[in-house]
Amino acid sequence: MSIVLDLGGLGPADLVVGPSALAELMASLHVLAEPEHHPEAAGWTARAVADPGLRDELLVFAPLWARFRCRLFFPRALPLAESLDEELTALARLAAEDFLELVAPGVLGTTAQPVPPARELLPGTPAAEEYARRCQRRSYARGELARQLVAAPLELRDRLLAALRAADTAFFAEDWRTLRPVLEDHAREVRRRLALRAPVDVLTDLLPTAVRVGPGARVRLDKLQNHEVRVAPRPLVLVPSARVWPHLTVKNEHTSCVVVHYAARGTTSDEQLTVRDLHQRLMALTSPARMELCRHLLGEPITTSELATRLGSTEPQVSRSLRILRDAGLVRSTRDGKLVRHRLATDVIRRLGHDVLATVGR
Repeated sequence: MSIVLDLGGLGPADLVVGPSALAELMASLHVLAEPEHHPEAAGWTARAVADPGLRDELLVFAPLWARFRCRLFFPRALPLAESLDEELTALARLAAEDFLELVAPGVLGTTAQPVPPARELLPGTPAAEEYARRCQRRSYARGELARQLVAAPLELRDRLLAALRAADTAFFAEDWRTLRPVLEDHAREVRRRLALRAPVDVLTDLLPTAVRVGPGARVRLDKLQNHEVRVAPRPLVLVPSARVWPHLTVKNEHTSCVVVHYAARGTTSDEQLTVRDLHQRLMALTSPARMELCRHLLGEPITTSELATRLGSTEPQVSRSLRILRDAGLVRSTRDGKLVRHRLATDVIRRLGHDVLATVGR
């Protein structure tokens, strides 16, 4: 399963790279709302918001920064805004219909069911009632937010803006002072690469799990969905982030641009697996014989013949099991003269549960 970006027809001026304070704030709020999915940020989440009232208010809007990610928080105009205040001011100027158009799909939180145009979501209309019921079926919080959105979009806009500004004061402004220079340095390096190489080549190097596919300028991104996005004639905006890991978000809904929100390398040391790689690791551990082999590999480096003797098996049988485990990254083999010794990759095994969560969450 994957999203394929077709970059054909894009020129150098059609690729924009830069951080967005609003997108980074949204990623931070996602981590706060779902800390169990982000154990790497446990220390930060414990101290970020001390005010229980602000925590409760942010939870009201949590569906907007859940996995689907509301389009409201991503760039919609170029050049990119210079500050969070500039981005929030642009949100404050949104008319009721524009705000509703951007937010309604985020409240529903799925592309499986299309959302009616904002002009049809008028209070008391069948379209609005059905939309609210669909959100309610997703969760009680989404249903309540949908009803408030339809009833009074501008009131909800102003309430959301107040919560975002309070979050900025509480923790984000201090965070952003540290994160922004790192992300700007990263963006400058990506722009340098784009000046020298084709966009498709830069993206395959830049985005974890990305690979070039087929003829033309097409890049496949490992995601638990199937979709092809033709970018041109819109520009492609690459927004690096320090808090978005392990997620990779592609926003294609808006006519202004296609946005890719990704984890900037250097801001996390975590390996990112493809769905295929994760499946290979899990399947390698489903065999009782290979699990028994792992027990012997855990204690000390050991040769194939020594393993065969311990297990009462043949060397070819042990070699086949070792190859499956090694191909999955679960065993490391090192040569010492004429001998090759094998050892369990305990760090990979220990991380496997987190890898499952990260891959599914991406």
